Amino acid sequence: MSTVTVYSTQNCPYCRMAKAFLDKQNVPYTAIDVGTDRAAAQKMIDLTGQRGVPVIVVDDEVIVGFDSERLNELFGTPVESERYDAIIVGAGPAGLTAGVYCARKLLKTLIVSENVGGQALESWAIENYPGYRMITGEDLMKKFEEQVRTLDVRLELVGVKSIRQGAEGLFEVTTASGTLLLAKSVILTQGKQPKMLGVPGEENYLGRGLSICATCDGPLYKGKKVAVVGGGNSGVQTAIEMSGIASSVSLIARSTIKADPVYVKKLDGIKNITIHQHSQIAGLSGDKFLSRITLKTEGQPDQEIGIDGVFIEIGWTPNTGFLDGLVDLNDRGEIVVDVDGKTSRPGVFAAGDVTSVKSKQIIIAAGDGAKAALEAYEYLMKQG
Repeated sequence: MSTVTVYSTQNCPYCRMAKAFLDKQNVPYTAIDVGTDRAAAQKMIDLTGQRGVPVIVVDDEVIVGFDSERLNELFGTPVESERYDAIIVGAGPAGLTAGVYCARKLLKTLIVSENVGGQALESWAIENYPGYRMITGEDLMKKFEEQVRTLDVRLELVGVKSIRQGAEGLFEVTTASGTLLLAKSVILTQGKQPKMLGVPGEENYLGRGLSICATCDGPLYKGKKVAVVGGGNSGVQTAIEMSGIASSVSLIARSTIKADPVYVKKLDGIKNITIHQHSQIAGLSGDKFLSRITLKTEGQPDQEIGIDGVFIEIGWTPNTGFLDGLVDLNDRGEIVVDVDGKTSRPGVFAAGDVTSVKSKQIIIAAGDGAKAALEAYEYLMKQG
């Protein structure tokens, strides 16, 4: 039996998913919280070369992040190749809500996703979801997931490699592990993935000073100098949260600060946040770990800033690369849908941030997930 160690932080949603996967597969492991134990954090960094979580060590193999494909290869049980009424791709607010409504219509339903919660997991605090004055993205998604797990819906942590429509009209969904699944309808809710800086060599510093998940990696930067890139809600919110962890925070915005007034107001009076507007990172440098950034600001000479970590909060790109012509996309790569969540292909529906719907909010994604499920049900009833 393999020896498995999971290095994690308390509020890291992807760490929770890794542990949940191992628990589901009855894989024993040792969990180490590197967010509270600085000696353990340094041991993890020395052992794995990573300053980001989760890090899973399986014998001598180091798995960085919640790599569902690799974990499935090592420990997974293949998804049964059955025929479903509806396969939902993605398990964020839209996908989980679609699952609830499919279950209510007694459809044989499978949700396939690399993670549960999607983009919502990375929200430090949600203050505009009805019923909650304030709730973290992780806690809200836990409640969504708990409801789905009480219903007759299968939920599998596996990515999707391709989707095509076969000769008989059934949709053929191939998972990252190679399993072929058949469905009478498909609901696409796979959301978006974080944008990167576009700076040469940035991939060398991912997990080594460059992070796309502040809720995961933030505790590892206690007392250190960090930068947050992004002037929208996510960037400002991350800067505020990191100001209570790091010794200093540089908030870097390409243009101006464009966050909601409630977040901008919170910036006032936080002395260890320095705001750089009309600025962008032009270069990253350091030996094993990131230690310096080159900051380019309009009308000023470039400057070198010593830094321990950079958190990227500059937006997202749609997860539509695997669709390969299945449905129409707009010029931003989003799935084009009508008001009911119908795509250009009959039998395929879509909801959430992966679609062309203008506003990207959790409550809108959830509502559109419900609509897409109801439309899928109506489509199936007409098929007989």
